[in-house]
Amino acid sequence: MKPWQRNAIAMLMAGCAAMVAAQEAPPKPRISNAKLQELSASAGLKTTVDGLVQKQTAPLWIGYRIPTAAKERTMCCFDSLDNFDAAANKCCMGCRMESEKGSSFNGTNSNCSPEPLPYAFIFFRAEQKQITKVRVYSADCALDFANLPLYWLEGVNPEQSVELLAGMVSAGESDDTYRKKDPGRQAVMAIALHDTPAADAALEKMIQPGQRPSLRENVAFWLGVERGKKGVELLRKYVRDDPDDRVREKGTFAFSQSKEPEALKELIGMARHDQSPRVRGQAIFWLAQIGGRKEAAQITQAIEDDPETDVKKKAVFALSQMHDEDAVPRLIGLARTNKNPVVRKQAIFWLGQSKDPRALDFLEEILTK
Repeated sequence: MKPWQRNAIAMLMAGCAAMVAAQEAPPKPRISNAKLQELSASAGLKTTVDGLVQKQTAPLWIGYRIPTAAKERTMCCFDSLDNFDAAANKCCMGCRMESEKGSSFNGTNSNCSPEPLPYAFIFFRAEQKQITKVRVYSADCALDFANLPLYWLEGVNPEQSVELLAGMVSAGESDDTYRKKDPGRQAVMAIALHDTPAADAALEKMIQPGQRPSLRENVAFWLGVERGKKGVELLRKYVRDDPDDRVREKGTFAFSQSKEPEALKELIGMARHDQSPRVRGQAIFWLAQIGGRKEAAQITQAIEDDPETDVKKKAVFALSQMHDEDAVPRLIGLARTNKNPVVRKQAIFWLGQSKDPRALDFLEEILTK
């Protein structure tokens, strides 16, 4: 073999080795303008984080990777509504971590990640020896740290991450404090994103009847959004039959956010059978936001069967908000034949707000008789 051939083969093998190493390297966020230091969390996550937080009073950031369920998910930032619209068409705009002007976006955007990824990135901001912010971002989000120190931790145990975050949701805080306290609310979201049973156990403790109402509402939302079948199970156990009408009312939204078929059944059950007219009306509203023929049929049935006129009115409104093609014919049917004059009046009113030609034809018909 000639020397140049040996050199070519060596270069090819080196290139292949580099590609394999790159594929096996743990994923990291897209970081810029950071004084980056990589550390191991092998001594324990809380011990490592506490050591860094107590190290200095000036601002610093700490970050690490967590396992998540692999589904389409975008967690990033936008600076204005215009930028938000642009982000929806392209991807996120990236986050300036020290900017208070930007807003967080948590949703889905098929333009960002080519495929669902089984991880996300958590960051803590510390200042004056205490954690002041908790943030979670998806892999597609570019992060600018304004030249502050960033300690990136490898080898983080997911269960230890859940335990650390749960400790930030202090049971001793008042309800008003929790509503305003950024780290506590964001910590709940971060826990819900972890793909580990420890997250379900932590969230179950937080949604117990003795916990603060605002905490329970926040936990219920994330159980619906992120925790799949286990989330629906916990919502059924702790929210569906809660004696507090407000908790059940907020729970209807949580059920509506879940993609599990059982969640829809629970929502329909609350729309039909909850003891509170207000809760039934709210369940009907969220059925309309899901928007489909099955949901439209359930709403129409509520209009016919619910004993409360106020619930019937809410159901007519909910039907008017649906994008299902049968919604307008259903409203026309109500306006023509429903026995309750309030329902007929409401149906005609909402048909008048519609730009659907079928609604206009019906209104012309009744006005020109």
